[in-house]
Amino acid sequence: MIGSLSAAEQRKRKRDAFVLFSFAVLIVVIFIVSMSTGFSRLTPLELLRTLFGMGTDKQELILFEFRLPRIVISVLIGAGLAVSGCIMQGISRNALADPGILGINAGAGLMVMMFISFFPSKGAAPVYMLPLLALLGAGATASLIYSLAYKRHEGLIPTRLLLTGIAVAAGISAAMIVLTLRLSPENYQFVATWLAGSIWGTSWKFVLALLPWIAVLLPYVIVKARSMNVLNLGDLTATGLGAPVERERFKLLVAAVGLAGSCVAVSGGIGFVGLIGPHLARRLVGPRHQILLPTAAMVGALLVLTADMLGRSIIQPQEIPAGIVVAVIGAPYFLYLLARSKT
Repeated sequence: MIGSLSAAEQRKRKRDAFVLFSFAVLIVVIFIVSMSTGFSRLTPLELLRTLFGMGTDKQELILFEFRLPRIVISVLIGAGLAVSGCIMQGISRNALADPGILGINAGAGLMVMMFISFFPSKGAAPVYMLPLLALLGAGATASLIYSLAYKRHEGLIPTRLLLTGIAVAAGISAAMIVLTLRLSPENYQFVATWLAGSIWGTSWKFVLALLPWIAVLLPYVIVKARSMNVLNLGDLTATGLGAPVERERFKLLVAAVGLAGSCVAVSGGIGFVGLIGPHLARRLVGPRHQILLPTAAMVGALLVLTADMLGRSIIQPQEIPAGIVVAVIGAPYFLYLLARSKT
């Protein structure tokens, strides 16, 4: 019996490793294809020559100053939003939890929008401030949602959390519409593009602004995978096992808000990544967070990277914001999950 369980576990680990390897290969393939895709296409030979410093000045400008930063940001954003959604689904035990649906992204976006509207600046300093500002907005929104959805003797009720998040997100969206009335035409165009989920941070300084948040918070969350497994058992069971439930939930919520806020600061309102990524990963590798979290990160990275590539190539020379491409996939999937949750 022990031997059969051990063999089953080995097969499970091999299957999980294969899934991770497959997604890594897909990300690399889409990464390479995306470098060649755009209004000015690069043939495989031109791409190879440019990567080794033998391309023309125009080709090097297109690849290194425009496309590569945007591609790297797409990967970071997808991983960050998917892991943020995975955390929220875990700590709330709600399959429909997502930083976009719960209003976390809207709170982060409102703060960034207010900063750009009232304090426009072309310097480099505001770029590095945007993730911090987005974190403040997302944190305030998360605190409001948590306080409204939490009941002292009942804990965090998943249905109340979802409904409260949707209501708060609607209120923030209304506030954004009011703010747009005072914007200049140039700022209004930027905000409209941002709200549609366009990856507007397309230079290396935006990569440097986002990378520290992802590099610190993603490993921290993976280290906390065991705590998330315990929290999934329910508050009573987790408390019985000696886990500090509220403290661990608060730490993970802060990490989720940090990931979502920092990503929204440079990506705009891209929704559904935090919903689709964890669900697809859970179907492939199961609920154990040690493997679920990195798989969700890869699924999210692949989703945003592919959406951005398609958005840049479908109606050239115009672009479709990545958020719209993701929404085309995510909205039907959300309705499907909502219908399943009623049964």
